[in-house]
Amino acid sequence: MELTRRIKIQLAIFATIALTALTFMTFGVMHAPSQFFGVGRYNVTLQLPQAGGLYPSGNVTYRGVEVGRVKAVSLTDTGAEAVLSMQSGIDIPAKDLTAEVHSVSAVGEQYVALVPRSGTGPALKDGDVIPPDRTHIPPDINSLLASANRGVNAIPKDNLKTVVDEGYVAVGGLGPELSRLVKGVDNVSAAARRDKDELVALIDGVKPVLDSFPADSVQGWASHLATVTKQLQNNDSALAGLLQKAPATVDEARALLDRLSPTLPIVLANLVSVGQVLVTYRADLEALLVELPMGTADAQGILVPGMNTKQDYVGANLSFNLNINLPPACTTGFLPAQQIRSASLQDYPDPPKGDLYCRVPQDSVLNVRGAKNYPCETKPGKRAPTAAMCESDEQYVPLNDGFNWKGDANATYTGQSVPQIRTGEAPPSAQSPAAPPGQAPPPGGPAPPIAAVQYDPATGNYVGPDGHVYTQSNLAQGASKERTWQQMLIPPR
Repeated sequence: MELTRRIKIQLAIFATIALTALTFMTFGVMHAPSQFFGVGRYNVTLQLPQAGGLYPSGNVTYRGVEVGRVKAVSLTDTGAEAVLSMQSGIDIPAKDLTAEVHSVSAVGEQYVALVPRSGTGPALKDGDVIPPDRTHIPPDINSLLASANRGVNAIPKDNLKTVVDEGYVAVGGLGPELSRLVKGVDNVSAAARRDKDELVALIDGVKPVLDSFPADSVQGWASHLATVTKQLQNNDSALAGLLQKAPATVDEARALLDRLSPTLPIVLANLVSVGQVLVTYRADLEALLVELPMGTADAQGILVPGMNTKQDYVGANLSFNLNINLPPACTTGFLPAQQIRSASLQDYPDPPKGDLYCRVPQDSVLNVRGAKNYPCETKPGKRAPTAAMCESDEQYVPLNDGFNWKGDANATYTGQSVPQIRTGEAPPSAQSPAAPPGQAPPPGGPAPPIAAVQYDPATGNYVGPDGHVYTQSNLAQGASKERTWQQMLIPPR
């Protein structure tokens, strides 16, 4: 049979296509040179305690990329051994290299993942061996499924349904929150991995601290913790009620704060000043709190004598011995007698500028609790009548060195004025004492000062400007011998 030219051309084209496909399958798909002749590949031996489901032709990956295949799996005296056929041209660090057998899925095929701990060092080469201590195989999936099955069967069906339902109620609709939680945990894990050396140092350093705790203390702490948890268990209903009512309480508290938001900052700002005062007077407050119980006991003690008696009235037992004018009243530092207003006047004129207080020496028996002995809070050991004097370097200077008055009240030998002018105030202009109420000053100039004191016509006694009691009975002839109750309170001198 003679072939035509056309048939010959068709046969030539067909042979060319078949030869090209065969070449592609041989070299591109079957990798015949590498499979049969080892061209472009090298072998690495992987020693395993057991095969772990690994089989020939399984994949070998490095950083998730396929770099070889399992050539053969065989038994050894100590476990199993797999020969890995690796592609040449891919440098895989051999320093501290770990080979892990993984599964593509729960029921998928196994493969070998190469995980080097360092990116530097020599690369894998033909004939290298990965020992068993640098390999990892997964747990047997059959044993894992059998254990999971036993665990599920151990749970009663009704209870398991309850757990699933409650789990749905607990996490239902919390997708965004759970996503943020997972992302937060991932960030924490990444930070922990980044600061691995510091965490390892912390863990190593905490051991001496934990070893320093005595065993008795740890046992006591555990015992106390067990007591607390037991109390929580016994009061489970109360704790449940607290958890149920806590959200409503928090909402009410938030609403209260919202209503107080316009005024609460002002109150808190004012409390700052109060707090500064309390800090300044902390020692005094502490002393007050220490002495308060004893003072309360003393106050209650006045009722003790009348308790459990047949008296019609049970009340306080006090002595009303007032000891008036013992010691005599302090007049130093106050207005002189000619300027003292009568107690019978009912008007209330403005007080004179300055401070009026007993201005005798600080160690005098007169008015020992007066302003002259006020303790300075910011300067322990110093006493002064005003806060300005406490804060300054100025020292207290008395007007009088004893009981008796010396000099004119308005121009004393010490050069100080009465009343005492505070720091920063202008002294009052020099002027004569005002005329008595209801009287006009005489023409031609102010009237001379007139001293006026209370006089007892029955006894002839009166108190002088110096605080002493004097007797002159001839000022009122034929006066009555009757005495008022105020006079009876004044002891005779």
